[in-house]
Amino acid sequence: ISTEEESSKRKKSQKGPAKTKKLKTRKRESSKSVREKFEILSVESLCEGMRILGCVKEVNELELVVSLPNGLQGFVQVTEICDAHTERLKEQLAQEEPLKDLLHLPELFSPGMLVRCVVSSLGVTERGRSSVQLSLNPRSVNRVLSAEVLKPGMLLTGTVSSLEDHGYLVDIGVDGTRAFLPLPKAQESAHPRNKGAKLKVGQYLHCVIEEVRGGGGVVTLSVRPSELSAAIATEEQSWTLHNLLPGLVVRAQVQKVTPFGLTLSFLTFFTGVVDFMHLDPKKAGMYFSQQAVRACLLCVHPRTRAVRLSLRPIFLQPGRPLPQLSHQHLGAVMDDVPVQGFFNRAGATFQLKDGTLAYARLSHLSDSKSVFNPESFRPGNTHKCRVIDYSQMDGLALLSLRTSVIEAQFLRYHDIKPGAVVKGTVLTVKPFGMLVKVGEHMRGLVPTLHLADVLMKNPEKKYPVGAEVQCRVLLCDPEVKKLMMTLKKTLVESRLPAVTCYADARPGLQTHGFIAKVADYGCIVKFYSDVRGLVPRQELGAQCIPHPERVFYAGQVVKVAVLSCEPAKERMLLSFKLMSPPEAPLELAGHSRKKRRAMSVGRLVDVKVLEKTTEGLEVAILPHNVPGFLPTPHLSDHVANGPLLHHWLQAGDTLHRVLCLGQSEGRALLCRKPALVSAVAGGQDPGAFSEIRPGMLLLGFVRSIRDYGVFVQFPSGLSGLAPKAIVSDKFVTSPSDHFVEGQTVVAKVTSVDAERQRVLLSLRLSDCALGPAAPTSLLLLSQCLDERQGVRSLMGARDSVLVQTLAQMTPGMVLELVVQEVLEDGSVVFSGGPVPDLVLRASRYHRAGRELESGQKRKVVVLNVDMLKLEVHVSLHQDMVKRKARKLKKGSEHRATVQHLEESFAIASLVETGHLVAFSLASHLNDTFRFDSEKLQVGQGVSLSLKTTDPGVTGLLLAVEGPVAKRTMSQAQKDSETVDEEEDVDPALAVGTTKKHALSIGDVVTGTVKSVKPTHVVVTLAGGAVGCIHASHILDDVPEGATPTATLKVGRTVTACVIGGRDVKTSKFLPVSHPGFVRTVLELSVRSSELQAGCTALDTHCASPVEKAREYQAGQTVTCFLRKYNVVKKWLEVELGPDVRGRIPLLLTSLSFKVLKHPDKKFRAGQALRATVVSPDSGKAFLCLSLIGPHRLEEGEVAMGRVAKVTPNEGLTVAFPFGRTGRVSVFHVSDSYSEAPLQGFVPQKVVRCCVLSAADEELILSLRPSRTNPETKSKVEDPEVNSVEDVRAGQLLRGYVQSVQPHGVLLGLGPAVVGVARFRHVSQRSLSRRALYSKYLPEGKLLSARVLRLDPRKKLVELSFLPSDTGRPDVLPASLGLEDEKAEAEERPQPGEEAQRQHRERSGEDPEGLAGAALPDEEEQPRRPRTGEPRKRAHQEQGGQGAVSKRLKRAGPWEDDRGTDVYYREGEDTGGVAGPQETPSRPVAVPCLQLSSGFAWDAGLDSLAPALPPGGESSDSEEDTEPPQATQKKSRKERALERQQAEKELSRVEAALMDPARQPESADDFDRLVLSSPDSSILWLQYMAFHLQATEIEKARAVAERALKTISFREEQEKLNVWVALLNLENMFGSPGSLARVFERAVQHSQPLKVFLQLAAIYSKSEKFQEAGELYNRMLKRFRQEKTVWIQYGAFLLRRSQADASHRVLQRALACLPSKEHVDVIAKFAQLEFQLGDAERAKAMFESTLNTYPKRTDVWSVYIDMAIKHGSQKDVRDLFERVIHLSLAPKRMKFFFKRYLDYVKQHGTERDVQAVKAKALEYVEARSAMLED
Repeated sequence: ISTEEESSKRKKSQKGPAKTKKLKTRKRESSKSVREKFEILSVESLCEGMRILGCVKEVNELELVVSLPNGLQGFVQVTEICDAHTERLKEQLAQEEPLKDLLHLPELFSPGMLVRCVVSSLGVTERGRSSVQLSLNPRSVNRVLSAEVLKPGMLLTGTVSSLEDHGYLVDIGVDGTRAFLPLPKAQESAHPRNKGAKLKVGQYLHCVIEEVRGGGGVVTLSVRPSELSAAIATEEQSWTLHNLLPGLVVRAQVQKVTPFGLTLSFLTFFTGVVDFMHLDPKKAGMYFSQQAVRACLLCVHPRTRAVRLSLRPIFLQPGRPLPQLSHQHLGAVMDDVPVQGFFNRAGATFQLKDGTLAYARLSHLSDSKSVFNPESFRPGNTHKCRVIDYSQMDGLALLSLRTSVIEAQFLRYHDIKPGAVVKGTVLTVKPFGMLVKVGEHMRGLVPTLHLADVLMKNPEKKYPVGAEVQCRVLLCDPEVKKLMMTLKKTLVESRLPAVTCYADARPGLQTHGFIAKVADYGCIVKFYSDVRGLVPRQELGAQCIPHPERVFYAGQVVKVAVLSCEPAKERMLLSFKLMSPPEAPLELAGHSRKKRRAMSVGRLVDVKVLEKTTEGLEVAILPHNVPGFLPTPHLSDHVANGPLLHHWLQAGDTLHRVLCLGQSEGRALLCRKPALVSAVAGGQDPGAFSEIRPGMLLLGFVRSIRDYGVFVQFPSGLSGLAPKAIVSDKFVTSPSDHFVEGQTVVAKVTSVDAERQRVLLSLRLSDCALGPAAPTSLLLLSQCLDERQGVRSLMGARDSVLVQTLAQMTPGMVLELVVQEVLEDGSVVFSGGPVPDLVLRASRYHRAGRELESGQKRKVVVLNVDMLKLEVHVSLHQDMVKRKARKLKKGSEHRATVQHLEESFAIASLVETGHLVAFSLASHLNDTFRFDSEKLQVGQGVSLSLKTTDPGVTGLLLAVEGPVAKRTMSQAQKDSETVDEEEDVDPALAVGTTKKHALSIGDVVTGTVKSVKPTHVVVTLAGGAVGCIHASHILDDVPEGATPTATLKVGRTVTACVIGGRDVKTSKFLPVSHPGFVRTVLELSVRSSELQAGCTALDTHCASPVEKAREYQAGQTVTCFLRKYNVVKKWLEVELGPDVRGRIPLLLTSLSFKVLKHPDKKFRAGQALRATVVSPDSGKAFLCLSLIGPHRLEEGEVAMGRVAKVTPNEGLTVAFPFGRTGRVSVFHVSDSYSEAPLQGFVPQKVVRCCVLSAADEELILSLRPSRTNPETKSKVEDPEVNSVEDVRAGQLLRGYVQSVQPHGVLLGLGPAVVGVARFRHVSQRSLSRRALYSKYLPEGKLLSARVLRLDPRKKLVELSFLPSDTGRPDVLPASLGLEDEKAEAEERPQPGEEAQRQHRERSGEDPEGLAGAALPDEEEQPRRPRTGEPRKRAHQEQGGQGAVSKRLKRAGPWEDDRGTDVYYREGEDTGGVAGPQETPSRPVAVPCLQLSSGFAWDAGLDSLAPALPPGGESSDSEEDTEPPQATQKKSRKERALERQQAEKELSRVEAALMDPARQPESADDFDRLVLSSPDSSILWLQYMAFHLQATEIEKARAVAERALKTISFREEQEKLNVWVALLNLENMFGSPGSLARVFERAVQHSQPLKVFLQLAAIYSKSEKFQEAGELYNRMLKRFRQEKTVWIQYGAFLLRRSQADASHRVLQRALACLPSKEHVDVIAKFAQLEFQLGDAERAKAMFESTLNTYPKRTDVWSVYIDMAIKHGSQKDVRDLFERVIHLSLAPKRMKFFFKRYLDYVKQHGTERDVQAVKAKALEYVEARSAMLED
């Protein structure tokens, strides 16, 4: 931001701080949207079917590891290369023998190859890591292409499918296309290993289409490197967003430059983004808008169509592999690495100490998600990290901030050395050995022989999966990632030196090894790194051992002594004699197994109930009668069913499949929760701590609840803690409000601390979702009802008749009962049931408003049976008593009314039929808490989706509730809306209400905070009185978004002043004079200003809260505090003060759909909000507020509303807060019309509207994005047509059919504009009956039409639907078999009459207007043209270019045009006007290309016509007919006036052509310029660039050839410039042959050395380093005496980081060049070393030269210049001190003293300046003294 902008912003902020805040908010939002647009790729942003460019990173036998953009990587299986290769693999598998011609992946691919991939699948590995599976199969990659779209020049990838006689068949994956690669062209493959060699099946190729035959059926390919590097995607190749392929190189233009990347436009219509990783490093920071660049496509998202590109030069030459680079600090741990940028869904970038960028993925920023804090990755923050990899696609180092990675002993296989002791984790045990994980992505094999000192039979028992083991490395081969280890205890714990190579084996050395082989001649003993030695038979022991195989065995660990070793021959002799006699093999000691306990953790058993206690059931485990205890909460997964089962189970009952959790107090602790039992039976419960991994979902139960979190125990006995912060997605005041002990929960592991054996869990629904909510909800409901049905079975086995009757009663039963009593609360008690003591009760709601008296008989319906209280809930509602017999469909949605609520489910009745339906209140085991506003109430309406249609034994249908937004309020709730809501009384305020106090307003008191609520704080004062501090009286200045009450903590002592008193019962504020003031709850304030300056008492004399609210004015800005969000009523309830409340309708909280969808995430209780008063709510003590400014609904305002009604073919009715409604026409639903414009709009949907008119009571609205969100500048495909003035003749519009009338078809073009198309303009085909048009053109059909004629006075718009006018297909399909309209040509008027009508319709002028457009000397005499005359088209040039030889159009009379037809059609954008066509069905000719400006060589005065009126068009056309009839001659004055106008026009054209600032815009302009300046190479180069921009390569070549012939032979430099341009052109777009030919010609016609140097520079810039090197070698042979060549070659090598080669070139140069050139060459090479190489070597070169030639002042000067640029100040000062003490000429010394003085003035102090001056003075005095002597 410039200084002027900052100062202006500072002034504005002083005047209007609100505007400044809004401006900052908008900037932050725009910055956030831009940042999100350039968010770098992450695994979550990938999707199946996405095509992406990759680079082969690793090649294994069975898979490829592919590096993807932005640090990602994927894997390609061996079966995803191509179909031909897969078939060969199948053949090899069937034959069980290797095929000779089948190549393995390492032979087909090499690291660095660029490949086009398609994402085949996205998944998660067993270890919880994201896995991206890719495919290279051309069938998958090129599936988006078809044979018809193939064009020459297209760059494709394919694989060799077979070898033919003359070439290869290549599989490019396009159905119906055979691709052929001729044999000669195959020899020139871009891949080095393929040059001159035969290609094999499966070989991956980059190829260019050279020729397309048979409509794409056969294509010829080329793999020449020059053609590949020059392949550029163009518009002519008809690429679309659907078939764009990664790897294509396009010409693009920079549209927008942001700190996060660029936005490019390419191929005319497409846009894409370039993130900061893929900018050209050399041009970073130098990009500007409208800059032309070349870019490579990286990927195209198949759903969003988002395109990502790269500007890195390495990608701009297709087919070339990426260089094999690796980061020099790989594996290094770095401290204090600063953050450069953070990306929410991807990761962060860092800047290393050498200035290079590095990137860390999101998963590597922290050890776990629970401890991840995005705030710590703000730019500038520093972190400790480790370089773990290098991304070839991005050219960036990859970092990790994980503690485990930073502290890891090994990062790569290269870090592991044989003989090292490593720790690992057991992954799996296989028959061939055990796999052990030793680090990130590193695993090793412990062979079966090395699992122990002796052979093991069951290793899986000793080494369970997840166990930690300590191994020793036997062998490590990093290239093939082979790691062999041993677990033999003797080897692992051995302290003897390890032998890892033959050089380590010194004679006499004793070490441990293991026997690899036992033979008659002795034993082979192996050590580490496959080092082995022989123990001869005589050295096996002190005594001769005749049979070694009986004493020794393979795998035995032995101690040996080295007798001799020959490292060169890899021979070693060993001996056993220095050790004790070999021990016999250890035998496993047999230990008798302990007797298994009757119970083990995790076992399922059957139990028998012995006794019931208050806490649970005492049981006996069968069959051994082991005592156990089954707690009540563990009887069911449903909290409410546990007490129910406990009540009805009795001694002697048997329970099956009960789970043992462990032991407690000498008895087994049991559990009968079905979810836990299923988890254990399915093996989903971790058996050991080592099996727990972050991200796992585990089933458990709540063991205990604390204030800081919830402890969850799993069936295996392991447990974890769910901290309070991640217990729920909702706000958690206390964890006990959300869970109860013993409750079944699903927990997600977020962190594992192996050292402390601690696990952190999350119980949030967002983390623990088991799948879609609807199936889970239905499953929970079914389980709950099944358990209740089991309770009914237990009740049915009881002896009590009452209990048996209750067990048989089900919901939905209709009974006739007698009213026994009507209670005070309105409920009714009935009698007369099936048994005498049965209690049947109907609540006040279910009384249905009836007046009942005791003794009356009424029919009721059973709702539910309370099996604990033995009561039956019934209802008198007749819609349930008299149900309608209607067939219900499964999956159908119905409106229902809630009739009864249980703890875990609800019972509702269908509004349509009265059937009773049960639906679950929870969608998850963890979904047990709801705020009061979220709780259902009896009588509330819900939307249900039926899942069963048969009530079954439960009597209830099963359903799932629909969206919460479809809930409706009950009648009782609606009635309560008309009454003032009572304030919720805080229970803490009720304490001390009987305590008197003697305080008055203004007194300062001290108290202790008792409780903190969102909007107030309760304080206990001395003497037991209670005070309340409102959020508005805590801070003097409340920032928006702050929560003032959070600043006060419970137990804190506060000092406050009394500002009022409130009655607890009425919540009204009382004046201090009121007698009841001494018993009020005191209203306090802790504001600093009020405590210091005295408090202001509340206005307690106001008559009512309503009048208090009316004190606020509409438009006033206030600060309010959120009390709660009312879900049902959809508003925010806020408080402005202790006595003022307000409501903010949801639609007035934000203009963002995201906020309106989840307001609970945006707003939190107690939050301070800045709101605008809309109006006081009449009749209520509430203010209506808005968070989006005044709610005026004026013209041009944008507001949020809800769809109230959808009217087909007309539009929408939108409702706003406070009862205002508006109407949206179908023409204002979108900027682009569609066949079904109202699809997707349903009632209650939130929409963003723009008010078009507020004149009437009903608003006129628009939903067009161009109006509701104009800053997005969305494309308006269909412009608004609000009146006839918005329509132009000849315009192409779209509209909706309104009706078919006798005179034509009415088409709506806008809300109030209707056009008519007569039947002859509707279709080329005719219908026999006019009524059939209504069938094929129904109301609401979308059609395109051309405007033929306008009559604004009559508001008449005539249209045409004909294809020749609209360019669209005929509106009547050809399949109808209708006759063409030509058959009715005889019934139509003559063409002459049609031409007359057409002329008038097109021009829209009367006969007088036509006369005004006539040319000089021609009379306007209407006549009829003769039929059959030839017709011609008059061409008209725009932009000041006069029309040549215009002629009047001959037309018939204009008086009567009824019954005529229009044969002439005008193009939408044509500048000229066509003549009448011979047939009406003939299409209009394509208009010629129009130039914005031009010139005419033969334009004369008589041929220039006067300018047309503004907006008018010429309607003249030429007709070569008989000589014109007599015309009326104009007067002399008129002719003179016209001649003057023609002269002025000609002068204007000449002045425009002579303007030097005028830029050429056409080839003719360039021709004119080069004729005027034929020797200017700049003009010729601009002319070539003009053709190249239009991809006209041949024309550009032709211009270059013209320039070479035209430019004078004396202008050598001008010609050389053209030669260089032509070389550049051939290098980019030509072949190597054409480039060589141009080069040879340039050498012949220009100075050869200059041409050679220019071509070398061209090669270097285009990164053709091999060709550049070869050219430099040619130059060294031809121009070896030219020092420039040697210097340029040295610079080239240094830029390629080939310092050693550059040093050798310097030595060669000194040997070839004359000695007088040596100093200059050495100085030049030293400068290059300073700039591109090693600065220390450069200093050494300068020092060596100056030691030999100390008086070469030019070398001293260059040395000082280089030191100033690249050295330190100390080095520069040392050089100056040395040079001023040399014995040089005074003139030279003066030069150096002056430079020294200038330097210290700039970089030194005043003291340094004086010191230099003193030295200069000293030199002058010494020089003078010497002269005197």
